[in-house]
Amino acid sequence: MGGLSKQTTAALTRSNSKAKPKAVSSALKPGARLLREWNGVTHVVDVVEGGLVWKGETWRSLSVIAREITGAHWSGPRFFGLNGKGGS
Repeated sequence: MGGLSKQTTAALTRSNSKAKPKAVSSALKPGARLLREWNGVTHVVDVVEGGLVWKGETWRSLSVIAREITGAHWSGPRFFGLNGKGGS
């Protein structure tokens, strides 16, 4: 009757947070398509219910995709020109 231990509660919390897909962005809705040319290659990212699709794989964030494309740390929204500051 004492409830769950702190360890069990923490494990359930971690497990629960992994199960929920993280929101990509409130501005990006499923069906949107982002295009970005980098070093002569056009990269296409489609927004879907569970995240972002790039090169046939589902990703959780634009920043991870931008890092894969460039090999450097980028703000994904900035790289794809979503925050008005543009990327280079």
